[in-house]
Amino acid sequence: MSEADLVAALESMLFVAAEPVPVDRLRAALGCTADECEGALTALATTLQGRGIRLQRGTEGVQLVSAPEYAPQVEKLLGIQSTGKLSAAALETLAIVAYRQPIHRLQIEEIRGVSCERVLRSLIAQGLIQEVGRAAGVGRPVLYGTTDELLQRFGLGSLADLPRLDESVEDGQ
Repeated sequence: MSEADLVAALESMLFVAAEPVPVDRLRAALGCTADECEGALTALATTLQGRGIRLQRGTEGVQLVSAPEYAPQVEKLLGIQSTGKLSAAALETLAIVAYRQPIHRLQIEEIRGVSCERVLRSLIAQGLIQEVGRAAGVGRPVLYGTTDELLQRFGLGSLADLPRLDESVEDGQ
């Protein structure tokens, strides 16, 4: 199969998929190598740039999603109430989880300097973060990580698309 055929086949499969599809499953359906599949995914993502559809890579797989800049029009068509804006505290907490995941509540509170239990509950309720496991320490605290909904809501293809942090920020200085 040529690369153009792989890209077209990928687009077709992702178009009909109701949920994210693991890359291994795509590769198996296409009967191609991992490198060929990755190349086709990259080509498809490039083709979709500047259009109303995006290729999104999440923890559960790959999917086609509507472009976030057209969310108001899509919400209006579907009769969906806008999700609204996040508070500064929620954005702060979300950024900490996105960059430091998996992370537990006490680590987040240490970074923010304030309690964040209510903010975490709100972010979970909005589907932006989720419990991803338990830490090995005393009390086995819940570890949090981001969801594919976060990627979609912020128009990110993957967490790798997050802006790089200044090294002094990454080192906690």
